[in-house]
Amino acid sequence: MADIIDISSLVPSSIKAIDFRVFASLWCNVNMDFTCSNDLNAQSSLFDSLNLCGSILSGIHGNVDKCLYAVDEDCRTTVWTYKNGDEDRVLDSFQPDEQLKKKKKISYVRRRQDVYKSLGPGSEAGSATVLAFGSLFTAPYKGSELHIDIHEARRDQRIQSLIDNSEFLPFVPEILNAGKKFALETIKAPFLCAQLRLLDGQFKNHWKATFQGLKQKLEVLKQSGSKPIHIFVMTDLPQGNWTGSFLGDMASEVNHFKLYFLREEDELVKKTAKNLAVAGHGLRFGSALRGLNGESKMKMNCPHQRLPDILLYIEKSVCSCASLGFVGTAGSTIADSIELMRKFDVCSKS
Repeated sequence: MADIIDISSLVPSSIKAIDFRVFASLWCNVNMDFTCSNDLNAQSSLFDSLNLCGSILSGIHGNVDKCLYAVDEDCRTTVWTYKNGDEDRVLDSFQPDEQLKKKKKISYVRRRQDVYKSLGPGSEAGSATVLAFGSLFTAPYKGSELHIDIHEARRDQRIQSLIDNSEFLPFVPEILNAGKKFALETIKAPFLCAQLRLLDGQFKNHWKATFQGLKQKLEVLKQSGSKPIHIFVMTDLPQGNWTGSFLGDMASEVNHFKLYFLREEDELVKKTAKNLAVAGHGLRFGSALRGLNGESKMKMNCPHQRLPDILLYIEKSVCSCASLGFVGTAGSTIADSIELMRKFDVCSKS
């Protein structure tokens, strides 16, 4: 995470952090070199070591003495809260209705549970060294929160300060600069960003609604500006499948629209990935433990290091620079992230 996101505003002032590669090398008692091994296979002893300690860390084997506590509350039935004054284990406002129960074949109820009471000091979890929590993903859904409803902690100023300070954490400079470079040197004109999620999960069923917002925005721009309209497109629909969709229509109307997009194989993406690997931002966190110099060790011993997958993050950075506006996919956390970047004006600050 810290290779991509700049968490220097929080570490070490508000939290202590350790890069997972450093942590895993200590936890699994293996050399840091495993993170850049080019031939890790199911027959190797290294694979066996990583597989064993990884399964323990995941919590599937349950608690391990005072070493590890595995949270076993079902993420579908538990909404975590923090010192909000509500009664613990109270029913959540959103419960599956009879239609949903039949459609999804579910019978559970959702309860709100205080994370401090359940996992804090004095609890069984509180005495363990490592807490295997599971998924941290959450999002609003039908007036409730899917998994973690901790948006404020007015009774705990320390945690409230942490929540306030982490409302927005920017990408590291390498990613922000790459997005700005593409906007300035490739697009070279005011442009609109369209984030169109069309294939994954629920989104593949809502093409009409997704394209409708874009069409409305383009109609406004057609009447108020010069042609062609420059549009940066970020989508999970492969370009070869654009035919017959609104994307295909736009691509064919070269007098009205000029489309731009990024691909994994583009030089800007590959160069930025290499720069990130060299920078090793994340490895700076926790590498000093037990005298382990993880950052320099990784740089010395990774001649065939696998480059990080960063296309999405550069695309977000390009969209943060879109001066003609942004059209996102309703319900997409990617769109929410871009809106936040634009709110904090990261493009002009990078």
